[in-house]
Amino acid sequence: MPIGGLISNRNFGSVIGSGKLCQREHAISHQRGEHPGVSIAIPRHGPGNMFYKHLGGKIPKPIGTLHDDRKHPHPVPLQTICGIKPRQGICRRCQSYLSSDSVQSSQFQPRWLSTFSVKTRQCQNSEHVKPNRTCAHYKAEDYDITEAKVDSLASAEGSTETVLVEGNVQEVSPWWEEFPKRWVIVLLCFSAFLLCNMDRVNMSIAILPMSKEFNWNSATVGLIQSSFFWGYLLTQIVGGIWADKIGGKLVLGFGVIWWSVATVLTPIAAKIGLPFLLVMRAFMGIGEGVAMPAMNNLLSKWIPVSERSRALALVYSGMYLGSVAGLAFSPALIQNFGWPSVFYSFGSLGSIWFALWLRKAYSSPKEDPEVSKEEIRLILGGSIPKEPVSVIPWKLILSKAPVWALIISHFCHNWGTFILLTWMPTYYNQVLKFNLTESGLFCVLPWLTMAVFANIGGWIADTLVSRGLSITAVRKIMQSIGFLGPAFFLTQLSHVKTPALAVLCMACSQGCDAFSQSGLYSNHQDIGPRYSGVLLGLSNTAGVLAGVFGTAATGYILQRGSWDDVFKVAVGLYIIGTIVWNLFSTGEKILE
Repeated sequence: MPIGGLISNRNFGSVIGSGKLCQREHAISHQRGEHPGVSIAIPRHGPGNMFYKHLGGKIPKPIGTLHDDRKHPHPVPLQTICGIKPRQGICRRCQSYLSSDSVQSSQFQPRWLSTFSVKTRQCQNSEHVKPNRTCAHYKAEDYDITEAKVDSLASAEGSTETVLVEGNVQEVSPWWEEFPKRWVIVLLCFSAFLLCNMDRVNMSIAILPMSKEFNWNSATVGLIQSSFFWGYLLTQIVGGIWADKIGGKLVLGFGVIWWSVATVLTPIAAKIGLPFLLVMRAFMGIGEGVAMPAMNNLLSKWIPVSERSRALALVYSGMYLGSVAGLAFSPALIQNFGWPSVFYSFGSLGSIWFALWLRKAYSSPKEDPEVSKEEIRLILGGSIPKEPVSVIPWKLILSKAPVWALIISHFCHNWGTFILLTWMPTYYNQVLKFNLTESGLFCVLPWLTMAVFANIGGWIADTLVSRGLSITAVRKIMQSIGFLGPAFFLTQLSHVKTPALAVLCMACSQGCDAFSQSGLYSNHQDIGPRYSGVLLGLSNTAGVLAGVFGTAATGYILQRGSWDDVFKVAVGLYIIGTIVWNLFSTGEKILE
């Protein structure tokens, strides 16, 4: 049966049909050997519709437009066909009735209107159509109307043109609804880690005026800086177990709220006394300690292996940008509102994030009602999703050499990273003679470099994997850059003569360090995706110990030695990490 279709749509779709809709015109068409033309106007949302039949005069050719220059002297009122009185008037040229959005009754919708697949493009032939009206330009072709499928589409703005094609319904949605849900999870984790480091590094700036106000020496400052890691250490493994058993959404949400409250309470604790400040910093560490294991668990369920390095690099770049934001805004807040303002302002941001997290995040794709089946198939990659773990096979995990390679390498990596994180402003102030504002601003450059190079490294790693290089080789290459690059540039600090070159060396060191996100930080999901939270908890426990001992040891070394001694220790550990990693790490799954 002839039907066809090029349809102009302004806020509602339309379709043209023929044949059974009008037996009289059908008979006339067969007498003349022509196909009849019947216009049908359908409201935007499809439930109500009206029909108009062109009778008398010349019948439109099978190929042409409904709004032809030819006149229709005997238009039959629409209500005589379907019993609905139109509300929007008639076309000035062909006198055909036009429908409106006001018609919403679903009882007039014929069965065949439930099935046409549609797609849209810009329409240039709507000059005879009033706003919010529909006209049809069609080419008749053989199509069985009983098997056809139609649906109407709404245009985001302006008029659109709809082409009828065979197949299933393909709905057009706004771009933000089509945005992959797995990357929504990645962006939420990114913003959580942004807040994480903003709340962490503000102390490294605020400690300068605080130490003057409370008369703290270098050893006390080192103790305060390291107290964060006491709590951070306690929740690494616990957070990993918790995330692997009950899901990452609850765990990460708990962590953000906990550390945000502790951040807000930090100035109060400091004014009460040093012991209270140490306890509050440890409490803050408890909240931030669950963040990395929970995030790792979430991404192991949401991100396919082909996107793993990029996703992790983006999330970890949130930490680096958090350091940038914290170091950039803290000096201005301190100078204008006093040092307590950085804790109040940064800590309050956690409540905004938590509201979005509760609304948008899910622990796995199968729990998310909004994720598409196509995206689930991409995420799973043909594998069958497994239930959350109930028992952690500790003996099996600790018997694997790649697990110990992760633990040792994480310790070596974090020693140098946390020294730079916590002591860099002091180095700029004491050695390079920068003031408070300059110290904060120059500290931004290395972390900004890390944010950029972490994502560059992620793209490089995923590209190498997609081109056939083994995951093991990719992880070893990226982590070797992450170890040897910082080691080289830290050795150059003792030879530079100007502050500008010192800042450049720091930036290059941190930029190379960022390649670790595509090395050891991606490896937990490689070797044991079901236990990725626990594995990260184990290795990051070693990393936290490096932060505790390294930060405290730096203060001790500076009382008896120099910054060159601090950097020599870090370089030695970087070299040890490189050797262990290349000998024992792997990118293959070793834990089912």
